[in-house]
Amino acid sequence: MDHQPPPFFKRGPAPLALLSFYVAISLALLLIDARLQALEVLRQAISAFTEPVQQLAHLPAQFLDNAGNYFVSVSRLQDENAQLKRARLENVAQLLRTQQLEVENERLRRLLGVKQRQQASGQLAQILYSVRDPYSRRIVIDKGQQDKVVTGQPVIDDVGIVGQVTRVFPFVSEVTLITDKEQAVPVQIVRTGLRSVVFGLGNGQLELRYLPANADVHDGDVLVTSGLDGIFLPGFPVAKVAHIERDTSYSFARIFCVPLAGVENFSEVMILDPRPAVALPEQLAKVAAARDAKSSARSGLTKKKRLKKD
Repeated sequence: MDHQPPPFFKRGPAPLALLSFYVAISLALLLIDARLQALEVLRQAISAFTEPVQQLAHLPAQFLDNAGNYFVSVSRLQDENAQLKRARLENVAQLLRTQQLEVENERLRRLLGVKQRQQASGQLAQILYSVRDPYSRRIVIDKGQQDKVVTGQPVIDDVGIVGQVTRVFPFVSEVTLITDKEQAVPVQIVRTGLRSVVFGLGNGQLELRYLPANADVHDGDVLVTSGLDGIFLPGFPVAKVAHIERDTSYSFARIFCVPLAGVENFSEVMILDPRPAVALPEQLAKVAAARDAKSSARSGLTKKKRLKKD
């Protein structure tokens, strides 16, 4: 019997053959992945599996990095939190009213700006309540005869004309809003300079009247006081054109407007002082005096003639 000793090493494929085989497989996988994207699902699956492993491997390093910052910042955050709580408790009364006071101060500053810009003087007043009358638009303010308020004084807010003082009592006054049916304000269109009169409708709106159907008026036009009535100073905003109805069968157009001022809002207004009487020029004064003399002479002659007849 032939007996051969066992080999010391189990011989396999040659190393060069294995290298060529693996290189061929790698190239094939690269081409398939580049052309067909066939390994995208496999890549995502491997990434989903290895991501927790990577996070777990990084935990010790992250813990060591954050431990020092954590213990250092805890005491500082606690001190800052305590200081903020003390400051909030100390200023709680002011904090509760800050927003409202800011809004009121802004409105009052705008009111004073209107006063200086229009060169008008007046006094601030508080709205007490609205008159309980469904057919009128009136409010009651806390200024009266003791504050030298007289009938006819204009009332404004930080945006424009609110109304006019119509009744004065010792301690309060009644203001008729421009949206009242009995209130009329001479106005002028800012864009064109066209003058007319705006009337209240009693429902929160206004109507611009006495303008022909073909008048140059458009939606959005702003109306300001013209000052022709001798009561309102010129240039105060009154209303904005909201809707126009033109009908050729009527001579005038129906122009509806909305007030710019907060006639139904807010709680403070400004009462403007009455406009001073306009002094007539010297020539006009002489003419007026001559007319008065003639009228008095005529009245005297008529009286004498009547006495002679009697």
